[in-house]
Amino acid sequence: MALQSQLADPSLLIGRNFINGSWTDSESGRRFDVFDPSSGSLIGSCPESTVNDAGQAIEAAANALPSWRSQPNRDRSRILRRWYELVMENRDDLAILITWENGKAKPDASGEVISAASFLEWFSEEAVRVYGDVIPAGAAGLRVSVLKEPVGVCGLITPWNFPAGMVTRKLGPALAAGCTVVLKTAGETPFTANALVALAKRAGIPQGVINVVTALENTPQIGEVFCASGIIRKISFTGSTRVGRLLMRQCSDSVKKLSLELGGNAPFIVFDEADLDLAVRNVILTKFKVSGQTCVSANRIFVQDGAHDEFVRKMVAAVKDFKVGPGLDPNVTHGPLISVAAVDRIDEVVTDAVSAGAQVMIGGKRLPKLGSHFYEPTVLTNVNQEMLVCQTEIFGPVAPILRFSSEQEVLEHANNSDAGLASYVFTKDLHRATRMSEKLHFGMVSLNTGVIPDAASPFGGIKHSGLGREGSKYGIEDYLQLKTVVSGGHSVIH
Repeated sequence: MALQSQLADPSLLIGRNFINGSWTDSESGRRFDVFDPSSGSLIGSCPESTVNDAGQAIEAAANALPSWRSQPNRDRSRILRRWYELVMENRDDLAILITWENGKAKPDASGEVISAASFLEWFSEEAVRVYGDVIPAGAAGLRVSVLKEPVGVCGLITPWNFPAGMVTRKLGPALAAGCTVVLKTAGETPFTANALVALAKRAGIPQGVINVVTALENTPQIGEVFCASGIIRKISFTGSTRVGRLLMRQCSDSVKKLSLELGGNAPFIVFDEADLDLAVRNVILTKFKVSGQTCVSANRIFVQDGAHDEFVRKMVAAVKDFKVGPGLDPNVTHGPLISVAAVDRIDEVVTDAVSAGAQVMIGGKRLPKLGSHFYEPTVLTNVNQEMLVCQTEIFGPVAPILRFSSEQEVLEHANNSDAGLASYVFTKDLHRATRMSEKLHFGMVSLNTGVIPDAASPFGGIKHSGLGREGSKYGIEDYLQLKTVVSGGHSVIH
């Protein structure tokens, strides 16, 4: 692969499955190509895995489970810590891989590597803090203990928008808890995950503990295998709400634990008294990160009447400073969208909004001179809740701004969504901040900041945005199950 010469460690560009400690091809012999969304250039190819390949990976994980779960927690902690160190040592190569296959600008990619590493560091520390309980019994002579045990083999399904961060956010807690895993990576971005797993192998992860299968066309069939398997006791999925619902249905017969991080429709609320410069800096951060392709992206920007015009002016001025282009260009701030279909969808929501009366303040067009995957960063005003741009998860560089008058009005509009992942509030009024954080129906509320993901804080949603939490001390709990031990025959102390 010609691109290997651009890496300090060319061996990190791997286009194979990883099963039972070895890099392998699919039994089918078929492969799929992976392209750079900026240029359309071929990066390489990976195996189009079959259900039999997935079955072999599940069997390998099952065979590795007894030894891995019985290792002292401190030993697992040291391996995860070493993996973290190797990720940091190879962070430049990992950032290049992310930009190649995802397209995001190099600063975004570099930031993702640091974030991905932080989950390995965090869960290396949590591995030694899986505490149980001793409960006072309700009857004389009894002792009640609660043990926390690894749930078992886990099936992990990750998306393309954070090809490093989503992998470590799931693998870190799973391995720290003592679980073994089969990872199905996104067909658009398999190479970053493979590089991470290569580093995990160097760190000392035993064979069979991590297994990876790649696929593009066969992704639904592999998902079905995960759901139907009696060996896999937990599935963790990050992706669309539509697919999350499907996985829940498919898991019903095998009754297993589920973690689902699904779609969002985040409100970003700016009150009159807010620090507008702070609000604009943060809306730029959360709205246009990865060119708007994140589940916590500001999807509906509500600005109170008194602040509206000045906020729009400042936001448009900030967007004018963007430089859109290929992610590896050091001057570029925002890269392409992941696919032509993504560009088509963005064009559809903008066209719908404009036809219904929205005004384009900046952007609003494709960028064919750059390539088929590029769309202008866009700010829309005169937007209302009925427009498609507010009814769907945009997942692109379009910022719709809506006016509001009262706190009660904006609460009703913000909560009027099946999604309940992230929300943002900007205000200098302490009492208002408290009320809003309590009344917003979302799993996460950010007050005067656009930053949510962090290894130390629990990440996840309510309503149709999913189940469970990732990161933080709560993140490892989703990979553990409780066992109650009641022992009798104890003498009564006099």
